[in-house]
Amino acid sequence: MRLVARLLIAGVALATAGMAAGCSAVPGLDEAQGATNPAGISGSSLGRAVTAKVPAVAATKTAGTAAGPVIDVVGAPRGVKAKEGILVDATTGQVLWARNANVPQPIASIAKVMTALVILSEGGLNRRITVPKAVVGYVAKYGAEAAGLIPGQTYTTDELLHIMLVMSAADAAYTLANAYGPGLPAFIAKMNIEASNLGLADTHFTSPDGLPYPTEFSTYSTPADLVTLGEAAMQNPVFRSIVDLRYYNLPKGDGHNAVSATTDDTLLGTYDGLIGIKTGYTNAAGHTLLFEAVRNGRTLIGVVLGSPATSPFTGAEDTAKILNWGFALTQSG
Repeated sequence: MRLVARLLIAGVALATAGMAAGCSAVPGLDEAQGATNPAGISGSSLGRAVTAKVPAVAATKTAGTAAGPVIDVVGAPRGVKAKEGILVDATTGQVLWARNANVPQPIASIAKVMTALVILSEGGLNRRITVPKAVVGYVAKYGAEAAGLIPGQTYTTDELLHIMLVMSAADAAYTLANAYGPGLPAFIAKMNIEASNLGLADTHFTSPDGLPYPTEFSTYSTPADLVTLGEAAMQNPVFRSIVDLRYYNLPKGDGHNAVSATTDDTLLGTYDGLIGIKTGYTNAAGHTLLFEAVRNGRTLIGVVLGSPATSPFTGAEDTAKILNWGFALTQSG
């Protein structure tokens, strides 16, 4: 049985010991500019190490949950270029590897995981939502990945969640957030409340999609926090089923055009056992990837942040190296 999300990162201080373009406001986001920064992190200080806030103890087990077998950690994954990352055994909470696990960094489209989590907590997957006019200017402002949603057309919440998570479409994220706020400022407030509820002390959101508003560094998190977020989201069967999809094809229907979505997670369908979770990229964030994989009864969850922009595949390459190493480790006893 998997541990409660916030217990997954227990022991990260031990695991890390000894290891090594701003944009102006756009329609619908102006009021969000005054959002507070609970971690007190500015763009200039994001690169500095911060004190680990998680206990340096073995993973705690919840009532009625066996801690499970301990994995013998030998060495570290080789050739990982990401600035930050973490790998955790999702069953026991044992941290297998970490790099700068408590240093806040921009996370790009991994922010959409929180957007989905907030929406799924409110239910109503069959709710019909009209695409707002402002979405066109929003997508154009940032040159964002988009599904080409047309203002005035209507989709269900479930359809928009699929488009947002599979294709990483910013127009779907904007449309959902605008409806579920209602309005983007109210929705972003919900995202930050949920972050607080999950104990994500070094996480803050200023957009529903990780786009650089008002700066590249305004939406940020840490590897330790993102593992907790990923674990919470993967507990939801709807979310879990969506992020495991390589393709999503929505036929033309009542009130909307057809949409064809393809994931940019190149590990899905190619890396044995991978079941998501979310990719991302911005100039400041580099390539980011929150991931989970199951192989031979072992579930590993982790994230890489700041994989270099030398190719579109560096986040996936780092992830594969980390997972290969993690799955090769043996259990004690």
